[in-house]
Amino acid sequence: MSSHALVTGASAGIGTAFARSLAASGWDLVLVARNRERLEELARSLSGEHRVQVEVCAADLSGDSGVAATEEKIRNLPALDLLVNNAGFGTYGQFADLPAEQEAAEIRLNVLALARLTRAALPGMLTRGRGSIINVSSIAGFQAAPFNATYGATKAFVTSFTEALSEEVRGTGVRVQALCPGLTRTEFQDRAGIDISSVPAFASMSAEEVVDSSLAALETGQVVHIPGVTNRILSGVTSLVPRAIARRLAGVALAGFGREDPSSEEQS
Repeated sequence: MSSHALVTGASAGIGTAFARSLAASGWDLVLVARNRERLEELARSLSGEHRVQVEVCAADLSGDSGVAATEEKIRNLPALDLLVNNAGFGTYGQFADLPAEQEAAEIRLNVLALARLTRAALPGMLTRGRGSIINVSSIAGFQAAPFNATYGATKAFVTSFTEALSEEVRGTGVRVQALCPGLTRTEFQDRAGIDISSVPAFASMSAEEVVDSSLAALETGQVVHIPGVTNRILSGVTSLVPRAIARRLAGVALAGFGREDPSSEEQS
């Protein structure tokens, strides 16, 4: 009997890497993102190469109709074994200068959509006594992130929310994970208006490395998973520094990542 996974934000970056890894392991997939053309291209590639069933669901999860359609898809699946809540986007700049609706959409996607889809998936998993949810967070959620304020705050929610759920489902056979990557080489930075050209290679990871690390950690029951030694060291050091100093240092560091005319777009 095949295992079934639903991956949001599947048309690029970490979402695509999850889809490819799961398909290679024989999982049937439902891929969710706004960009139908990209999803269909990916679906054809995965089904042809790995002989798995891949269904495409084009939906904008920053809007209520897109979330509702995906909730319905989850409820109608015979059995959902894994939900990967990956869809999200970030913005860069002075919060007072960023478009208000864009910031609201960021919160709706990164927080509300993730919570609603988790709520849609959990009852069935609990009834069956099995299933996993990976909520893609970020090490940006571990402290205040000046010039990335909304994004960092949404990821703080994701990590806290997931940790709380892990206690609620303890002993049920259901597993949850907050995946907290650091700098990952994807389209995300371009869309958020962040220039990482000066960042050394050792300080970043590929999407494939992040996904491999996440899935291995899920098997061992790790609830908050930080992939990569550099990211774990950085997060550990940050936790030891007084918050006032940490946010000042973060502000100085993040101030250097902006580009002229920064822009951001929703999930792919």
